[in-house]
Amino acid sequence: MRKEFSAAIEKLATEDESIVFITGDLGYNALENLKEKMGNRFINAGVAEQNMIGVAAGLAHKGYKVFCYSIAPFIVYRCLEQFRNDVCFNNLPVFLVGNGGGYGYGIMGSSHHTLEDIACLSGQQNAQVWVPGFADEVEPVLKQIVKDGRPAYLRLGAGKMTPEGAYLSGSFKVLHKGAQAETTVFALGPIANNVMAALATSVELAEKVNVISALHFPLHIENELLDLVRNAPNILVAEEHISTGGLAQQLSVQLLEKGVFPRSFKSLKAEGYPGGRYGSQSYHQKLSELDADSIVKHINQLLIPA
Repeated sequence: MRKEFSAAIEKLATEDESIVFITGDLGYNALENLKEKMGNRFINAGVAEQNMIGVAAGLAHKGYKVFCYSIAPFIVYRCLEQFRNDVCFNNLPVFLVGNGGGYGYGIMGSSHHTLEDIACLSGQQNAQVWVPGFADEVEPVLKQIVKDGRPAYLRLGAGKMTPEGAYLSGSFKVLHKGAQAETTVFALGPIANNVMAALATSVELAEKVNVISALHFPLHIENELLDLVRNAPNILVAEEHISTGGLAQQLSVQLLEKGVFPRSFKSLKAEGYPGGRYGSQSYHQKLSELDADSIVKHINQLLIPA
């Protein structure tokens, strides 16, 4: 999604001179177009993420809309205090952009993985968290972030194009509705691609499943979505994030508060490093049973009559 992100920022910054872009000495072979087009509104803050957020807050206080870019763990964990205190408490238009969410940086290991970012940021005052699952979602999400003008975090990964016929519903996007759906799968971000790949293995399976992706937090669930869950009450949640503070936990609370009680509920999430080893993103997804084959297995288990 980095290519789509760079192109969209270039377009937005050309139309709006109040947009500033700050990078933490990252983005080579991806952001050169922004440096050329934005001139002195493109700033390389160096490897100093905490200072970068402080500078961004100062610029935002003077009327600028500021994007702060780095790989996800650096933009989230290193400067959490500055984002909380300087940006969120003052409701300033500073937008964190983290590339390679979840296990995106693979073999580089745990210091470069981002498995707790939703938990860290979705509860911050005034903040919104955006997790596009598909490449063509990046531009409209960025437009909405700029329009809202409030603290935000954008988690970028790698995704295909949105399935044909998908549509927005509150904080979610309905990707697929099975003709005889018994199970509803909720996916966070690019894991939705794995879920759709799982459905592609069997027409019969696809008929029995709804697929919904979560696009942003805090979650807002429309009545239509609640009806889908009531009619297909076996719930499977798949997310490249730990269980605490992630999609499964936040979704389950909202469903229960709204009087929607699943028949069964299964959470597939980032399991950390069960074997104490690092590998590619697909390797870690498989260990966490977030790959397409494992998702098929878990859907079939939910479909077995009690």
